[in-house]
This record gives sequence, C-alpha cells and structure tokens, in this order.
Amino acid sequence: MTEPSLHAVSTAGAYDAVAVRYAALFHDYLDSLPLDRAVIAAFADSVRAAGGGTVADLGCGPGYVTAHLRGLGLDAFGVDLSPVMIGLAREAYPGLRFDVGSMDALHDVADGELDGILSWYSVIHTPPRDLPSYFDEFHRTLAPGGHLLLGFFESGGGPLDAFDHKVTTAYRWPIDDLAALAVTAGFTETARMLREPGPEERFRRGHLLMTRDGGRRDADEFPVPGPS
Repeated sequence: MTEPSLHAVSTAGAYDAVAVRYAALFHDYLDSLPLDRAVIAAFADSVRAAGGGTVADLGCGPGYVTAHLRGLGLDAFGVDLSPVMIGLAREAYPGLRFDVGSMDALHDVADGELDGILSWYSVIHTPPRDLPSYFDEFHRTLAPGGHLLLGFFESGGGPLDAFDHKVTTAYRWPIDDLAALAVTAGFTETARMLREPGPEERFRRGHLLMTRDGGRRDADEFPVPGPS
C-alpha cells in the first residue's frame, strides 16, 4: 500500500488541529449559497439520470456535504485525510459511511466502482505537480460515463497562485488550466460555473462538471503550470 506523502500528512495534521472549530463554523454554509447548491444539484441530477449508483465525497471534512448529497437522493459516502474530521462526521451522521483515506490512493475502491465523485474544495491544497495523480485516481475509480464535480478557488483571470489559506497553503487555479488537466486524465467537460466572491469571501469560486471518457490524452498537450 502506498504511504501518504509528506504533504498529505501535513495537511491532515493541519485539519485535525482545527476540525472542531471548522465543523462548527461551516455546518450550514451551503444554506446561504444558492449557486453552489444549484451546481451540486445539477451533479446529483446527472448521476441519477444515468441510473444512480455510488458517489464518493472526496475530502468530505465533517460530512455536511456528504449528508447534503444523501438528501439529494444519492448513495454517497465520504473520505478524508483527517481522522478527527472523520470522527466528527461519523458522530454527526451515524447513518452514513465515512472513511479515512487519501483522494489519490483509494485502495478500498475498485476500478470503475463509482458513478460520481464530488471533490468540493478538496484539491485546493494539492501541489500543482501532484494534481495529475489525483485525476488519474478519479478516472480509475469512476465508471465510464461517471460524473465528476470539482469546486475550487479560481484565479480571477490571473495565473495559478498560491495563497495563505487559514488552515494551510492553498492554490487558486485558472479554470481553463484545471479543466485541461482533467481532460488530459480522460475527462470531458460538461459545464462550468464561475461566481464572484460573496461579502465574506476573498476569491472567485470555480466549478467544473465533467464526465469520464476513455484513457489519458497526450500530457505534453496540457503541461502543468507552476504557481506565480
């Protein structure tokens, strides 16, 4: 079994340290974000229209988005690096499944087992050079035609940029660059949504809805950019 990277261990520790406060602050944050709820609902509709199936909420934190997916009629479970976050999720939603694990090494998920993957602001801390391996794992575990929804901080027309996220370093991606990396891994873009930051938000928000198609494309066609 692949050992977690130093980056993954560091990120897990950072979220362990703030997990209780994080869960208290954000347990109902989707209530005030109608556009975010709408894009998640579109993802859920796409999965159901294709026949339903199992959906993984990768980087689920304390589980509120996993529970939201269940409320939309999906057979959803959550995965997160942080054992403390998973403990809080299991306590808050005892009827749902939550596992400690890494998005780039889903050892308990078979090839093509999933019909949907939600990565909701969960690849934001991933060093850009490592992100292709995450998309490869998403592609491996999704069934052909399965749906992927990415939520992330968007660069607002600027280049890929590292910033001082309150938990640990994170990245703002140009939406076209992130979409190109997913295409390289074998995904096709279905839709995208950009919204400007709200009153208490710093950055533009990006959302990409994609479907899994065939194998990888030529990676040289879509090189991984470096942060500014």
